[in-house]
Amino acid sequence: MTTYAVEATDLVKIFGKHRAVDGISLKVPKGIVYGFLGPNGAGKTTMIRMLATLLKPNEGHAKVMGYDLGKEADKVRHSISLTGQFASVDEELSGRENLIFISRLVGYSRKQAKLRADELLHAFQLEDVAKRQVKKYSGGMRRRIDIAASIVTSPELLFLDEPTTGLDPRSRNQVWDIVKALVKNGTTVFLTTQYLEEADQLADLIGVIDRGKLIAEGTSKELKSSIGAGSLTVHFDDSEELKKAQNIFISQFEQEPDINEQDISLTVMIKEHAKAAKAIGELANTNVQIKDFSMSQPSLDEVFLTLTGNVQDQEGGDSTNE
Repeated sequence: MTTYAVEATDLVKIFGKHRAVDGISLKVPKGIVYGFLGPNGAGKTTMIRMLATLLKPNEGHAKVMGYDLGKEADKVRHSISLTGQFASVDEELSGRENLIFISRLVGYSRKQAKLRADELLHAFQLEDVAKRQVKKYSGGMRRRIDIAASIVTSPELLFLDEPTTGLDPRSRNQVWDIVKALVKNGTTVFLTTQYLEEADQLADLIGVIDRGKLIAEGTSKELKSSIGAGSLTVHFDDSEELKKAQNIFISQFEQEPDINEQDISLTVMIKEHAKAAKAIGELANTNVQIKDFSMSQPSLDEVFLTLTGNVQDQEGGDSTNE
């Protein structure tokens, strides 16, 4: 049996003269959250739609849960579920009615469908609004009922396309808990997200896509290390010591450190830990009194900016014309 949920080789999707996906190859191990990051219009949604059999690639091939995307599309569909950017349930029905309806469609008996609906409503903390029309749900409730509808039959692979767009922090955390629970129970999750924090928190492996190409892949830690920079922050007891340290750091790093007068601290970007140790040693040698110091890796935001040259949009979603 394959150890990969997704194996894609040189996938290409062309719309007119635009190569929305331009030769992407990737392997997604089973049982993880795979985070797929990229600027708006980078090709994330197009990639998911191909892997979910909704679009045919112009070039390349792929296997999803071991099944050939082109030759065994029906078997792929039986192994996966897809939750898109917008709610796909019937807003005129209640949450419970939606889940019963979908359960019946996939083959449950009336009794089984009701039991499955109640089980999901409990798991997703929607029992209090089970009989309310979905159109009257809050944003967080709508996303939860949508994900619940996607796992009426437990999929081996769940595609989540921008699952928390527009949600408040509390609702976003609830969706994160759902994703973690799904993976714990054996489902592989392929997650596209516009929130870098979300990828940092959830994803075991992250792929970065830009202009239709996969430009980087690795764990969050590996991606942060790959840009070869971190930061050294030093705090002082008074401004006089801060000023002395500023001059020393300019000579050591050949760059102007960021000064925080209120915090009486300075921060400098570093590429080698040895240079940071040398700088701290130089402060001690020149009798500059420091209060404390700390080192940190770059954030995923900084990695994203370095790799793509774009500031990730934290409000808008992917273009629907990817």
